[in-house]
Amino acid sequence: MATITHTRTNPLSYLSDQLHDLKNKGTYFRLRVLEDEQAPECTFDGKRVVNLASNNYLGLTTHPKLRAAALEATRKYGVGSGAVRTIAGTMKIHMELEEKIARFKNVEASVVFQSGFAANSGTVSAVLGKDDFIISDELNHASIIDGARLSKAKILVFRHKDVAHAEEQLKSVANQPGRKLLITDGVFSMDGDIAPLPALCDLAEKYRAIMMVDDAHASGVLGKNGRGTIDHFGMHGRVDIQVGTLSKAIGALGGYVCGTRDLVEFLYHRGRPFLFSTSHPPSVAATCIAAFEVLEREPERIERLWENTRYFKNELGNLGFDIGGRSTPKSETPITPIITGEGRLAMEFSRELFKEGVMATGIAFPTVPEGKARIRTIMSATHTREELDQALDVLGRVGKRLGIVST
Repeated sequence: MATITHTRTNPLSYLSDQLHDLKNKGTYFRLRVLEDEQAPECTFDGKRVVNLASNNYLGLTTHPKLRAAALEATRKYGVGSGAVRTIAGTMKIHMELEEKIARFKNVEASVVFQSGFAANSGTVSAVLGKDDFIISDELNHASIIDGARLSKAKILVFRHKDVAHAEEQLKSVANQPGRKLLITDGVFSMDGDIAPLPALCDLAEKYRAIMMVDDAHASGVLGKNGRGTIDHFGMHGRVDIQVGTLSKAIGALGGYVCGTRDLVEFLYHRGRPFLFSTSHPPSVAATCIAAFEVLEREPERIERLWENTRYFKNELGNLGFDIGGRSTPKSETPITPIITGEGRLAMEFSRELFKEGVMATGIAFPTVPEGKARIRTIMSATHTREELDQALDVLGRVGKRLGIVST
């Protein structure tokens, strides 16, 4: 009997083609591997570099109080929770963290999700449906965009920080049945600028819309002791849904949603990431509790963050870099982009900086629009002036060599 052989073609071969296209465009990248602590100076891929790429704004990833809290919780509770929150995975330490966050943010209640992405996407998709409307800033985070799509609500996008256009969009659906959600990032992650929150709150109240803010990059950075944009602008009681992260300035992992007790109870029942993901290990919850205590007790960390931010922005401008606007840069926070325009150039800039001892990640389409590629730099409270000067020297030399700044 003849043997029949089956030849199977690879149904995912199109992915290889797309990766090849990325390589041709010069925007392909490989993950860099951190070999020691997430610190202002650390080792990636065997090379010691000044780290300008981390969201570790306050240096809390290595804070001794956070380390101690994680170790003690592991000894006391073990390494995992063993279940989702709604079955057997709600531990006392999870409730303590949520109570700590609610007090810190001056709200009735909070609920912790496994990531900031899950907090945003899970909340938007839970509170709205197909008959509702979302009015969203065009530069809002991908997690907001995905949550909006999952909700099946009708999405109206307004031009970045354009309050008049946001009102046009709200007015266009004011007489339509269905709920309206006005949503914005507090601090925008690619340009480092701050949302016009007071004016947006006015619009939400005028058109009876739900006001929601994603404060991921503002938590630990803006407001008293890092309480975020709501505190920065004095908007307490005017924002219905606040989302924050435990993965950036807090130094650990996760996201949270703040608001009324009813909002939190509803998310217990309908927030799909909450319902279908195992809860945080007790060590992570304990670490986050300790981080909020550090924010309260060590405000000087935030002061040092802003000192470093002002110095670094000023020096980048003196070197001639486009940091989001030649005369009036968009960035108002420790996030400072260096705009190159073309994606290939941004990636080459990043690679050349790394060779000379600076870690600054290239960012291109689709993370930012075509023609807006950049490297994104982020300050921390724990960068020394010596480290910043070293980084600035490298940035200046490489920038001139690649023609990004004039010689």
